[in-house]
Amino acid sequence: TRVRKIPLVPTLLVAAAIAVMIALGVWQIERLQWKQALLARYAAAQGLPPIAFPATPDPKDPPLFRRASAMCEGVTGWRAESGRNLKSEPGWVHIAACRTGAEGPGFQAVMGWSAEPGNPVWKGGSVTGVIGSDRAHVIRLVADSPAPGLLPAKPPSLDDVPNNHLFYAIQWFFFAAAAALIYWLALRKRSG
Repeated sequence: TRVRKIPLVPTLLVAAAIAVMIALGVWQIERLQWKQALLARYAAAQGLPPIAFPATPDPKDPPLFRRASAMCEGVTGWRAESGRNLKSEPGWVHIAACRTGAEGPGFQAVMGWSAEPGNPVWKGGSVTGVIGSDRAHVIRLVADSPAPGLLPAKPPSLDDVPNNHLFYAIQWFFFAAAAALIYWLALRKRSG
């Protein structure tokens, strides 16, 4: 029987693709370890003493899940986002852009939940609650006590932090194994 030579270029391309997929799987395992450490830090933050809401949070290390308080000297604007109340019913969370006086840039405060997106009548005051993430402003304070006419919004939860790195790692390793098997079968068929 005549054995055909293994094609060099396709073999190198498949080997490179498999190496990349394995590297991505390893990277996801590293991300999993990082995420588990981050979640442990967030869980510990829930038991720490309350802090003053930071005027300029570090975007790389925000104090998420910490209890905090701040004084809203006045509301400069409102925005409504889809969100949930304490019963996990869908609706709108109402976020006040709070002025803190001349000394700071202000802060964002989730002042409650309702079924409608209209602006509340709350004009400001003391806000105590839990620090959550905010796409536009890094962090926001989710108030324990809602503004008049609103229900309490669902506070930030560790359950809402995605942690699917193990699934992604398994997926990349599976893709690498599948590519190797398919190429091996193709070579076998070619030489047969």
